[in-house]
Amino acid sequence: MLGVLAIIALWAVNAYNGLVAGEEEVESAWSQVENQFQRRADLVPNLVATVKGYAAHEKETLEGVVEARAKATQITIDPANATAEQLMAFQKAQGELSQALGRLLAVAENYPDLKANENFRDLQAQLEGTENRITVARQQFNDSARAYNTKVRRFPSNIIAGICGFEKKPYFEAEEGANKAPKVEF
Repeated sequence: MLGVLAIIALWAVNAYNGLVAGEEEVESAWSQVENQFQRRADLVPNLVATVKGYAAHEKETLEGVVEARAKATQITIDPANATAEQLMAFQKAQGELSQALGRLLAVAENYPDLKANENFRDLQAQLEGTENRITVARQQFNDSARAYNTKVRRFPSNIIAGICGFEKKPYFEAEEGANKAPKVEF
């Protein structure tokens, strides 16, 4: 009887520790997502300043980028208590920044000197690399959340998860309309 209780206790400790490790992995993955979005937010002022020098009369576009950046950097999420609604709000703000940056880059197409400017090309390349890093970080977050959510729902660890208050984590999901290709016009 004592041996059976010891086995159950070891199983419970192992299940609990596995859930804690999974939750920490999700939080770590989330910090990488935030890190990449912050990198993009840090690049935006340099990109805006470079474009501003060439396209002074494109004030509305430049202001839109600055406003979208400010909105995107104001939203913070605690990964331990993240809800799907919070993640959607975060994603919406980041999507608005992506759209504003797209408009900014479209404006740059009208300025041949700007397109040829080495600083602008470097910033554009860094921004492109950052967007790729964001995609990778989001995928890693979703992979971590999936692995954790599987532990939370799988029997018998779901018993420990229920007792100890471990809950499923939300995923990043595609934005509405993401299934349609953007229209590019010159």
